[in-house]
Amino acid sequence: MTCATCVAACCRLEVWCLTDTGVPPRLTVRDPRGGLVMRRLEDGWCIALDRDSLLCRIYDRRPLVCRELVVGSPECLAERESLRAVTAG
Repeated sequence: MTCATCVAACCRLEVWCLTDTGVPPRLTVRDPRGGLVMRRLEDGWCIALDRDSLLCRIYDRRPLVCRELVVGSPECLAERESLRAVTAG
């Protein structure tokens, strides 16, 4: 299993910027609790996602939580299934 077989399901999650990885400030916002999170488009997708290629435009500077999500992990599979269910019906 690889990210290449996915429709960027993880890019619909709320992404906290817990460490400084170099995410451009224009791509982040403070949430109601004061935490720094990635901005999301109106339809819920991460602002850093290239919608044509489904690749991250800031891959080398992506947040730690994005770096730690393991392809094929239970969390990854749950997000894939969740998105599949939403798009199926």
